[in-house]
Amino acid sequence: MNVLIKRNLRIFFRDKSAVFFSLLAIFIIIALYAVFLGDVWLNDSMKDIKNADFLMNTWLVAGLLAVASVTTTMGAFGVMIDDKVRKIDKDFYSSPMKRTRITGGYIGSAFIIGVIMSLVTALVSEIYIVLNGGELIAPIALLKVILLVLLTTMTNTSVVCLIVSFFKSNSAFSTASTIIGTLIGFLTGIYLPIGALPGSVQTVIKLFPVSHAASLFRQVLMEDAMQSAFAEIPTNSLNEFKEYMGVTFRFGSFLVSPWISVLILVFTAAVFYGLSLINMSKRSK
Repeated sequence: MNVLIKRNLRIFFRDKSAVFFSLLAIFIIIALYAVFLGDVWLNDSMKDIKNADFLMNTWLVAGLLAVASVTTTMGAFGVMIDDKVRKIDKDFYSSPMKRTRITGGYIGSAFIIGVIMSLVTALVSEIYIVLNGGELIAPIALLKVILLVLLTTMTNTSVVCLIVSFFKSNSAFSTASTIIGTLIGFLTGIYLPIGALPGSVQTVIKLFPVSHAASLFRQVLMEDAMQSAFAEIPTNSLNEFKEYMGVTFRFGSFLVSPWISVLILVFTAAVFYGLSLINMSKRSK
């Protein structure tokens, strides 16, 4: 399995276009924020809040980290699709290697790629925040971010693997990548804050694991910025801001705690990993 993981990593990083397109959704979000979305928030609803730039930059970075673990793992599974198209996977399945280990090789390489690209995204984003007058992330917060990167990448790798396991052509894979890349900004509440959407749509978005990943990242990265920005503002305003911007989720009167979001991600990872193993094993026979 380790050999297969190393082989997939070399193929992915050797293809510069695959690396670029796996980050395309992130580039689009950054461009939209720089050209349009950032000015809308900072010149309108956020103009009276202290350190609004720092606050919204951390909000954006949190969303980018949730997106990165989806799009980069999706790009990583392009290797698996190419193997199917070129019939290379038949060589693997005819070897003595167990089918679960072959599946694990694809999932393992996608997970590593997702973690690497997410950490690079976090590093570049932190440099951007500091250069724009923000504060350097605290060591404890940094540790939490790294752990969340591992957790969310594990979850999103399992989910994406199950989706990709149904595809047998590059065209189907490319179409799915485009659709997911388009929807991911809405599911993470970047194009429009969750609070700006109708109640029924909010409920649907809150059911997606990637939304909980974005929420957890925001709670960690925005903590200091929110304390500074809302220091002289009533607590109710802060709570409303958190719910509106997707920092916290609420179903009726029930507030979703961070640990519940973590459990949702862990449960989703376990279920989708199992389903991926079953589906890929059946299709390889």
